[in-house]
Amino acid sequence: MYNAEYQRWLSSDVLTESERAELISISNNEEAKALRFTAPMDFGTAGLRSTMYMGIGSMNRYTVAQTTRGIAALIKGVQGEERGVAIAFDSRNNSELFARVSACVLAGAGIKSYIFNGIRPTPELSFALRELNCVAGINITASHNPKEYNGYKAYWEDGAQIAPEQAKIVSAERSKFDVLDLSGIMDFDEGVKCGLITILDEKFDEKYIDAVIATAVNTNAVKEVADELKVVYTPLHGAGYRLVPEVFKRIGLMHLYTVDEQMIPNGDFPTVEKPNPEYRAVFKLGIEIANEVGSDLIIATDPDSDRVGVMARTQSGEFATISGNQMGALLLDYVIKARRDLGILPEGAYCVKSLVSTDMAYKIAKENGVKLHDVLTGFKFIGEVIKNYEAEGKFGGFLLGFEESYGYLLGSYARDKDAVEGSMMILEMTAYYKKKGMTLSDALEELYKTYGLYAEKTIDIYMEGLDGIENRKKVMQNLRDNTPKSIGGVAVKSAGDYKTGDVRDLETGAISTTGQPSSDVLYYTLANEDKIIVRPSGTEPKIKIYLLAHDDNKESLDAKLSAYEKDSRKMTEV
Repeated sequence: MYNAEYQRWLSSDVLTESERAELISISNNEEAKALRFTAPMDFGTAGLRSTMYMGIGSMNRYTVAQTTRGIAALIKGVQGEERGVAIAFDSRNNSELFARVSACVLAGAGIKSYIFNGIRPTPELSFALRELNCVAGINITASHNPKEYNGYKAYWEDGAQIAPEQAKIVSAERSKFDVLDLSGIMDFDEGVKCGLITILDEKFDEKYIDAVIATAVNTNAVKEVADELKVVYTPLHGAGYRLVPEVFKRIGLMHLYTVDEQMIPNGDFPTVEKPNPEYRAVFKLGIEIANEVGSDLIIATDPDSDRVGVMARTQSGEFATISGNQMGALLLDYVIKARRDLGILPEGAYCVKSLVSTDMAYKIAKENGVKLHDVLTGFKFIGEVIKNYEAEGKFGGFLLGFEESYGYLLGSYARDKDAVEGSMMILEMTAYYKKKGMTLSDALEELYKTYGLYAEKTIDIYMEGLDGIENRKKVMQNLRDNTPKSIGGVAVKSAGDYKTGDVRDLETGAISTTGQPSSDVLYYTLANEDKIIVRPSGTEPKIKIYLLAHDDNKESLDAKLSAYEKDSRKMTEV
């Protein structure tokens, strides 16, 4: 089956010579042909993400065009042609090509689009969509994946990624078009000339920057310690290279040191193995500079600048990573304290986190009279909570939305995580503690003293290759058929299946509801209230296991996490 599709591509006259040469190079590699030509990429609420090769199972100009035809059909179904589509792209190889292809397909369908003239942070796409009153948005990025990957994210008019029912429409509509059919696609320059394609330049950035800076809690915090505060920043060759330093400058930072090698946008990410700010390795060059200049803080944003990672100096003088969970707790605590100190903590204040993120947020929110909402993984669900509040006429109560995967949002101008704004607020918080003679590492220790010890760990079980999809399905089904009675020596109190929407009490057999949309997630609450959560990744070939634990003693906390990990790995063996 895959060989027939491979041959069809190989003999097609729409391919360029270099594209044909790539296909010829795998003529004797059956595994490569099978991976690329057996089945098309799934299009879901997370859009597309795959390696960049020729074939229906990979990211290339043909699969991008076919998918955009599906988006066009969705837009035409709501008569959204005039409102148009905002299009952005990051620094990855082929990102600009795929963005322009998308604009050309839309123009050929009579749909307006607004495309940036260069790489931009993902959150600016969400902001632009809302600012321009577009009906939809397209962002070409694979976030923090390795250089071989690219992706395609689709957004709707509220600025969040599309809903499951919309994804189904796009998927169905794109399948009606032959992936190799390029007819009806308008030339880019012609699209600009006839007014169907509008190019957004740096002037538009000013609107976005203004929206970001408007979310600052204490506009004087950085200025008050500007003489002493030193910060090292790296965009990891990505889209944050202009706007993050500009925002830092505008809020008063005087001593910014950049990792110059990584300030150059480059889709090959030559200085890092993986451009992921979750990994300590990407901070290597930044640490060298920080030690040289005496900085207490290093900030890194990922290639599309929606995630931000931090390393802070400890009392020992070394640098320690602040995890996404820890930073979410720090930001929540800081925003509440700073707003309360300034007399601007609103009535009805609320925050939102993903259900796989730290339970410390519950403690912080409860003790400060702030309502916390727990939602499924995916920032669109955080955006939905904000949208629902605003639909009820409740503006201004939103404090923070965050995910454990280093994503934060503190303003409602966008509906996606924002590393530009996140970096700004981390800098503001750093300045607040600097004035008190503390680093962020010190602040984290104070947080544990105030709210108790919490620890989290994410385990990635990779299942790649042709059988990877089936193996991931098999793992999830095995767990549904065989609910664990205990994990790490602790009894399982309840098991939640977010696919069916049921939560079962293992002692009484009573069934309650998750209260969440359907999603392939299994959620185990233990007798000691620790949590184990299992789900397949929506963007990478792996099963993700989240361990959420708390304790009064660090040694016993570490021992629990170790026991949970051991049993969790056994649970997910194929």
